[in-house]
Amino acid sequence: MSPRRHQRRDAAPPLATAGLGSVEDYDGVDYSVRPVSAARATKTYRCPGCDQEIPPAVPHVLVWPADRDAEIHRRHWHRACWEARHRRRPVHGA
Repeated sequence: MSPRRHQRRDAAPPLATAGLGSVEDYDGVDYSVRPVSAARATKTYRCPGCDQEIPPAVPHVLVWPADRDAEIHRRHWHRACWEARHRRRPVHGA
């Protein structure tokens, strides 16, 4: 019988399961992806995937290169546009 491995209970859960978001690949680059709830969506944004507006109160995702500053490089995408990113190119770059 092998010894039991003990997991630290105070360790933070992986980002994807913490409800904070995930890291996903797009053209070989890791992107941080965070959901934005309808309640937190208070402004109008333009989705780089379809070049259409994301109006207030519409849930969507916030995306930025994982190795870059989110405050500068973040973009708001429709969830469906982000999920279709491998099938089409963004209109204004990601």
